[in-house]
Amino acid sequence: MKLNTYLNFDGDCRAAFEFYAQLLGGKIAMMMSFAESPGCDGMPAQALDKIMHARLVIGDDLLMGTDATPEYPHQGINGAHVTINVGEPAEADRIFAALAEGGKVELPIQETFWAKRYGIAVDRFGVPWMVNCEQAA
Repeated sequence: MKLNTYLNFDGDCRAAFEFYAQLLGGKIAMMMSFAESPGCDGMPAQALDKIMHARLVIGDDLLMGTDATPEYPHQGINGAHVTINVGEPAEADRIFAALAEGGKVELPIQETFWAKRYGIAVDRFGVPWMVNCEQAA
């Protein structure tokens, strides 16, 4: 069994996934608009170019997402974070800085009792992230 994260965006799923692929070294395995998907005949014209389903493969992990539709409007992400665990403090700093650029730092990246580096940021797409580089066991 695997748990995967599925994110909902306010019209910028494509831009977010292109950014995440570049930042995290992943590969976009699927990027399908509502216009390209079956069963979306009744979709409003302004939603047809939005993303119905995106899938980003990062190593053995998946990050998936969609754009909100007028029928199911975007309500933001509350009460959850996407968490990244990396092996080196410099990698944590690099990823955190990129995620925070144009977004909001909730907790500056720093050393903690459990991690060499740990920080929380909401990226420019409204996605909350925790970046963690654990202490050696």
